[in-house]
Amino acid sequence: MKKLSALLLIGIFVTGIIFVSSTSDQFVDAGSRKKIHFTQTITSSQDPGQGHENHQLALILSPNMGTIYDGSMTFTSSEPVQIAVLHEINSQESKGQPIWTVDGKTIYGLSLINLQQNSGSFEFTGAALALHSPNSKEFTTTVSVDGWIRGQPTEVIMQKIELQKEEPSQLLSRTNVPATIPMHKGIYEGNQVLYIITDGSDEDYAKTITEKQKWNVELAPVIANVPKNTLQKLFVFKNGVEGDGLYGFQNDVFSSTPSQESKYSALSSIVEVTWKVGQKEIEFKSAADVIAAEKGGRVKFNETGVVLNTPQITWPDGQMMIRSDKEISDEMSYSGGQITEINEEEMTVTFVAHRGWGPDGRTIYYIVTDATPSGPAKSMGVVSSPSSANLIAHSGAVDLFQFKNGITGSGPLGFQAGIAGASLGDANYSPMWRIYLVEWNDIESAKILETKSDIDSFRADNLLSVTIARPTNSDHIVNCPFIDPFQ
Repeated sequence: MKKLSALLLIGIFVTGIIFVSSTSDQFVDAGSRKKIHFTQTITSSQDPGQGHENHQLALILSPNMGTIYDGSMTFTSSEPVQIAVLHEINSQESKGQPIWTVDGKTIYGLSLINLQQNSGSFEFTGAALALHSPNSKEFTTTVSVDGWIRGQPTEVIMQKIELQKEEPSQLLSRTNVPATIPMHKGIYEGNQVLYIITDGSDEDYAKTITEKQKWNVELAPVIANVPKNTLQKLFVFKNGVEGDGLYGFQNDVFSSTPSQESKYSALSSIVEVTWKVGQKEIEFKSAADVIAAEKGGRVKFNETGVVLNTPQITWPDGQMMIRSDKEISDEMSYSGGQITEINEEEMTVTFVAHRGWGPDGRTIYYIVTDATPSGPAKSMGVVSSPSSANLIAHSGAVDLFQFKNGITGSGPLGFQAGIAGASLGDANYSPMWRIYLVEWNDIESAKILETKSDIDSFRADNLLSVTIARPTNSDHIVNCPFIDPFQ
């Protein structure tokens, strides 16, 4: 396995941006602090931080041990960017908070302000300052900084960090591909919802919807038994006013949308609604209206026990994030959104489908639609669904193993692709995934793993460790339906 030894200048912007004490009109000695004031144009380069290999970074003020910067910055950029501020901490202080590190030894706390704007102003205090893009596309930015350096040493110094970095020797072909999925129309509180159906707990339901939408609905029997507090209700109509519903009648009615974040779930419990003979049929606009009609004896309910995975794409006051970089490539980041297009004329949505391995080493592709907690959901550009946390210890969620170090590759953390605990067609398959992190105890021992038994074997030999992911000390569940993107 080839190694690439690189000297990374953390002061990426080279000598032009650094004005040392010889330039007396820009640095004014004030005892234990010095004035800093400059305007400079910087071109970004690959972020050297672990887990950020597919991101871009323009470092403005580099870290110096024992110093802290404070002041204000104004910037304009060729691409939408985030503001990154680093804070000096030791590894014992990290305790689940977001961190940034090049070598895993020197650790910084990371404040990432997700402006996603091309220009702005910002007041900062921290050990380093940078502009960051979760995409791999290079950007150019012009920044003006006015502030102070406090502590020792009170100079802006270009630090050199030596990094032993694996070459991208495990970049899979067709790592990311487009997946165009048909959308359905629904209703919430009188307004339109557009949603997709990827999985169903009942074989007959899955077949019926597959034939209707001409796109495979995968069978996932285990989601039929998930806790009720993980579900919302979806009312589908067996007769009444004609429309675009699952049975050819009025549009299906949802009990919540992502705007009702504490209640929303992509997993829907199906309630079939039938008008009774002699009743005047109307189009229902809300779940409350449907429930009132049932209580009034106008319609009857069939609580089917069927659960469908119905992620919402648009809803009355929002929609899923569309990527600014719509070109799907093997090197693209997981951040910044999972959708490249919502086409309401064709009633389709195009997701980025990510490649990985099933438990037996077979290729799988999956999309990402929602997650909990909100931090990872926001980073990936998907819907936040706190109710999914109720699956953390339930068989309705399956284990998905992602690598946090080792061989550089196309996984979401910048290393090799992940390995799932189930594949399509398996009895335990579910679109809901409980994330585990795999970490090599000695990076020099890292190898490409392709099966769940590979992980178990190397773990038994104490060559790697496996821990459940708990970002911000929270239960972490991701809705990642496995799909065939080539159908």
